[in-house]
Amino acid sequence: MTQITRSKEIFALGAEAVVEGALLAGCSFYGGYPITPSSEIMEGMSARLPKSPDGVFMQMEDEIASMGAVIGASLAGRKAMTATSGPGFSLMQEFIGYACMTEVPLVLVNVMRAGPSTGLPTSPAQGDVQQARWGTHGDHAIIVLSASDVQSCLEMTVKAFNFAERFRTPVILLLDEITAHTREKITIPGPGEIEIMSRVRPSMPPEWYKAFEETTRGVPPMPPIGSGYRYHVTGLTHDDKGFPTSKPSEVVKAIDRQFRKIDQFFYEISITEEFMCDDADTLVVAYGSVARSAHLAVTKAREAGVKAGLLTLETLFPFPRTALESLLRNCKQIIVPEMNMGQISREVKRVNEGRAIVQTINRIDGRIITPQQIFDILRKG
Repeated sequence: MTQITRSKEIFALGAEAVVEGALLAGCSFYGGYPITPSSEIMEGMSARLPKSPDGVFMQMEDEIASMGAVIGASLAGRKAMTATSGPGFSLMQEFIGYACMTEVPLVLVNVMRAGPSTGLPTSPAQGDVQQARWGTHGDHAIIVLSASDVQSCLEMTVKAFNFAERFRTPVILLLDEITAHTREKITIPGPGEIEIMSRVRPSMPPEWYKAFEETTRGVPPMPPIGSGYRYHVTGLTHDDKGFPTSKPSEVVKAIDRQFRKIDQFFYEISITEEFMCDDADTLVVAYGSVARSAHLAVTKAREAGVKAGLLTLETLFPFPRTALESLLRNCKQIIVPEMNMGQISREVKRVNEGRAIVQTINRIDGRIITPQQIFDILRKG
């Protein structure tokens, strides 16, 4: 693996930018199974990761095994990642819940394609948004991010690893086929130019260690298995030592802490980008490749005298409600374009509470929402 001593520019696919971001963040284990349109991530990691001194790449027999391998690698102290799409993401849901309950940091990249079932394997969609938040069973806290261009593929991958390590949680990064397969010039930061975080390890003696104890941040330190700190790992609700419990007080305490460790840092996790929003009375809320279409549409609308603005969501969950609430003060209309039947629009309507008119633009035919489609709605007012 080439050592980056200063920032450099390369021409890369979005999938290749994810690889660069993962390596920059310190990923040293990848376990995966190929599936269109995410396979370029796996191919890139298979070529790059073994060249690093401690890098391990494993092709697993399926997506379920991939998640199991990634969880095991993370428990052993590795920064670990996998990538998938569509049906593979569905197969991973049980292990996502296991990783949430056991508080195992990992990054899962889902390059969305049209579904359901096998659907349109080579066509873009954004139909996995609510699945990313609620796909696994039970009440669980999780972080879901998105990237809209190739540079943000790199940057949001690093963010995903930082959040996973900082909060001891799985982080899902959602791309769509267009973002993953777009090729653009990007800048790879050099050492010290981008923040890289790692999990906190225990400082107390092994005999004092409690794997799931309460802390100020709600995030217990996490030692690598085999380092002398012994603890029980189970998907059952457990006490602060990791042993199964059904005591109501202990169950509530454990689940509450898992939510609180993310909720109390909501403002740091919530990442959005505003474009021409200062005086906007019509707001477009978009994410992924659709945000790029929306950017051009808003630019054209401004030239046509329409006071339009764009709120690009880079964090999807926890939903960045405060960013939207602040813009609702002057907003009369909200337009939510999505390559699905309306998934983020549900969150927008929930936050809006009837204050502005919410209009959706939805496509489910494996085709992108074009700038012209959004502009036509903006122009009509």
